[in-house]
Amino acid sequence: MTTTRQDTRATRALRELEDGRASVRLRAALAAGTSPDPRFVDKLVERCATEPEFFVRDMLTWALTRHPVSLTLPALLRELRSERAQARSQALHTLSKIGDRRAWPAITRPLLTDADDDVARSAWRAAVVLVPEDERSALAALLVTQLGRGGRETQLSLSRALVALGEAMVPALLTATTAPDPRVRAHALATRRLLRDPDTGFEFGIEEAKRAVALGTSGREG
Repeated sequence: MTTTRQDTRATRALRELEDGRASVRLRAALAAGTSPDPRFVDKLVERCATEPEFFVRDMLTWALTRHPVSLTLPALLRELRSERAQARSQALHTLSKIGDRRAWPAITRPLLTDADDDVARSAWRAAVVLVPEDERSALAALLVTQLGRGGRETQLSLSRALVALGEAMVPALLTATTAPDPRVRAHALATRRLLRDPDTGFEFGIEEAKRAVALGTSGREG
């Protein structure tokens, strides 16, 4: 009897994950995480790739973290090769929440330099969570190549990822402060300021850095 009720609840949740109402999909994702079931994993991952509502995607990720890593990890790693940007981005986000370092080899250069800013930001966040200690400097050197890209949100995400690497990123960042591209120099200086003083707002830091670059004083920043 209990098994029958569980099967009924699982069938209902699987069906409701496809409902046209966001509130119903949210409730179904909550149910899938509250009562984990191997049958949910593929559907949750599949839904992450297409779900339009942020708060539902967040619940889908939470539901996946409630399932055994032995089931979720292979499914998420497959999504990293998807042609759909949202599938790659959400899989990376979920991997960062799970935090299992066996996923690290899948965080490749193409993902870290993905042309889609959402994918790249998710890859940066996942990378700093999963990177082994002895590969932090190499990761920093790769991330520094992305300085200057995108708008404020993307630049702030990259700066936070670099700051999370701590001292391992300092040599690569210092080199970037003298880069020929003024956008790269300004972003590097703002990141250095964020590392030194995390309470300084990024907007203030980037504007100060841009002024320093324009005045040719960036190399004299203390």
